[in-house]
Amino acid sequence: MSFELTDFQEGQILLINKALHWTSFDVVNKIRSSLKYQYNISKIKVGHAGTLDPLATGLLIVCTGKKTKEIQSFQDAPKEYITTIKLGESTPSFDKETEVDYTYPLEGLNENTIIKTIKGFEGKQEQMPPDFSAKKLDGKRSYNSARKGISLNLQPVEIEIFEITVLSVNIPFVELQINCSKGTYIRALARDIGQSLNVGAHLTELKRTKNGKFNLEDAITVDEFQKLL
Repeated sequence: MSFELTDFQEGQILLINKALHWTSFDVVNKIRSSLKYQYNISKIKVGHAGTLDPLATGLLIVCTGKKTKEIQSFQDAPKEYITTIKLGESTPSFDKETEVDYTYPLEGLNENTIIKTIKGFEGKQEQMPPDFSAKKLDGKRSYNSARKGISLNLQPVEIEIFEITVLSVNIPFVELQINCSKGTYIRALARDIGQSLNVGAHLTELKRTKNGKFNLEDAITVDEFQKLL
């Protein structure tokens, strides 16, 4: 496979397998700088469709050139994730970015109760976004304020969980496959599951496996993209 500059200016849809600890903006910046270096240009449009947290991996759609006009349609598409949550511990960020702030006893908790509670989250609902998120309020990213201990008083958002499949239960860990609407925060879902079980919970792993019609198995890493150039 070979590319010309005009391919990227006219527009490419790149399926990237985002690495752990990279931000979505890191991916965009790396691809943009690679294109500018490869083709000796000063400017080219590059953007991503749907932020993945630094501690999440998996499918990130990156668009170049004229294809950046289609980003909103990709953001609006349903998503699929595979995630592991840990019961009995909560963190301020609802994942491993922050330290455990509360622990809860798990005595009496059983697999049937866990599965029944989790399946109860299928359907339309209002979800409170995490303070540690890319949500903007008054032009400020929520996570920047949260890291300073400032809450931006975010408002609930209507989302839909189309299906939750419980892949495994190995208390305190539960592995899930989740098909959901745009705007769904899997970290917030972990929080809500923990609260419903009265044991707290947070994410330990998160991987996006689908975005609309696009699948993770068709994605490449940033390093592989650079080699293709």
